[in-house]
Amino acid sequence: MVDQSTPTTLSQLSAAPTIQTVDLSRVYRTGKMGKTLTALDNVNLTIQRSELFGLLGRNGAGKTTLIKILTTLLAPTSGKAFIDGMDVMKHVIAVRRRIAMVSGGEQSGYGVLTVREQLWMFAQFYGVPSREAHRRIDELLAAVSLTEQAHQKVFALSTGMRQRVNLCRALVSNPQILFLDEPTVGLDVEAARSVRDYIRAWMQQDARRTVLLTTHYMFEADELCDRVAVIHHGHIVAQGTTSDLKHQHEEHARFQLQLAEWTPAFVERLRASDGVVDIQAEMRQGRTELSLALSSEEKIVPTIAMLSEVGGRVLSVQRIEPTLEEAFVRLVGDAAGETRPEDQL
Repeated sequence: MVDQSTPTTLSQLSAAPTIQTVDLSRVYRTGKMGKTLTALDNVNLTIQRSELFGLLGRNGAGKTTLIKILTTLLAPTSGKAFIDGMDVMKHVIAVRRRIAMVSGGEQSGYGVLTVREQLWMFAQFYGVPSREAHRRIDELLAAVSLTEQAHQKVFALSTGMRQRVNLCRALVSNPQILFLDEPTVGLDVEAARSVRDYIRAWMQQDARRTVLLTTHYMFEADELCDRVAVIHHGHIVAQGTTSDLKHQHEEHARFQLQLAEWTPAFVERLRASDGVVDIQAEMRQGRTELSLALSSEEKIVPTIAMLSEVGGRVLSVQRIEPTLEEAFVRLVGDAAGETRPEDQL
């Protein structure tokens, strides 16, 4: 960690994690009786440059509280948070020059302005030179398919278009670190896909860029993120790649087998076989599709050998990969929501 009275030097910037929290906590007072609510409890995260990192959790898990602290909008109760090695509480201006933030469902600035006017205004807030601002605005509008709406009033845009304007507004300053807090909340499928596609393309344009994405949509995290952390009641309960989390928290290894024929004897032998947890069989076009849940992946070899011994001709074997949502459910004890309301904390 680097924490000085002046902004970080280039050599220190390259050595420090892009985002880091150390025993970060935030406690809210909830009433006059001295009751408190712990939104974050000793959160420790390290995110390196060029990572697209996902923070997963249910509504109220603490995702938005963490984002607000990292973007200098909220003070922690205890612990530290650093952006490029700089303490977010001590170097507010320097941190804000490096970052941008997009929240799902937020207002798109000033609705009476046109799209171009609004983006131009925010470019001026960040001191972007005029010629460069116009170039960036044209590029961003083309990238998110809003060129035809450039001179349309923001209030007249659809929800999906306004969210794409929000994304352009955040990127017009060319930030190195982008915070995305539920960026696709409330969007239809096409608009959400457009936002995800551009986030991915934006990351690929510059290896120095870093994104912290909060979401409770498991498919979104699986599609976008290099690594993820799961937060539950203010605690980080798991971290790793999405593949790591899916396999580490897989309850059973699942396989789909196709057999040339099927007899009740197969079922009896399978149910008695070591490691077979569950069997589902279905006849399709004269062949049998067999779904197996096994206690471990290695059990598939003796299971297939046993089928061959009793005359079962296996035509194909497919490993059914676990999903991130299944891992999430095992970690936090509840399914990821699909109603997509905003986090409250």
